[in-house]
Amino acid sequence: MSHAPSLRERILRGDDVVGTMALEFLTLGAGPLAAHAGADFVVFDAEHSGRDWQTLAAVTATTRATTASPIIRVPTVDPSAVSRALDLGAHGVMVPLVADAEQARALAAASRYPPAGRRGAVFGLAQDDYAEVDAVEAMARRDAETVLILQIETVEGVGNADAIAAVDGVDVLWVGHLDLTASMGIPGRFDDPRYLDAIDRVAAAAAAHGKAAGFADLTGTMAPDLRRRGYHVLAAGVDYQLYSSALRRVISDVRPAPQERQK
Repeated sequence: MSHAPSLRERILRGDDVVGTMALEFLTLGAGPLAAHAGADFVVFDAEHSGRDWQTLAAVTATTRATTASPIIRVPTVDPSAVSRALDLGAHGVMVPLVADAEQARALAAASRYPPAGRRGAVFGLAQDDYAEVDAVEAMARRDAETVLILQIETVEGVGNADAIAAVDGVDVLWVGHLDLTASMGIPGRFDDPRYLDAIDRVAAAAAAHGKAAGFADLTGTMAPDLRRRGYHVLAAGVDYQLYSSALRRVISDVRPAPQERQK
């Protein structure tokens, strides 16, 4: 009996996968709503949102029951946070501000069991949906399905992108474009040739090592150009901006026009 490919399988075979990011509305319905909208994954943020582990565990649990894969963005480059996020049941982890291959190797080791890594073993909890499992099978399955996304968002990270992509266990190099332009001294200048060269270098590094390149299209207009540049793991917007823009449109439609007020 065939099984649906995991998110990691789809990413590594080069499929175009599209998800979204949740920074503000980490509620029990966030993942299911995203899944019904067609998202392949949801990145639940703990870097900028300051959400606690209990909240992350809850939203991960409700998302695991859908067709969207829950991904947790941990706060810092801390290998212990990677294994904790995975033990909560996340299908993958996004790590911000990765600067070099040494950090990448430590993060990859935290996401894999021995002998490939150093992830601690526990069974029958959230990552197993609280079911009894065979330890050998469970470890092999988790290693095969866990997605490790490392964010390249500094000048140093771009310079080391090839070495980072070469690390076994790294699946996606994800450009953090806001932080990257700030690091380059050109904040928000996404048309600057130096920035465009940098994101091309990251995509090339990922492709050279059989990895994927990822990016957050916050406006919904960047995807065609990003795909031409080699980015095939894309996040379609972020929750608070999507809510604000949609609400603005609806309020505009509902608010009476000036001629209506005069009646």
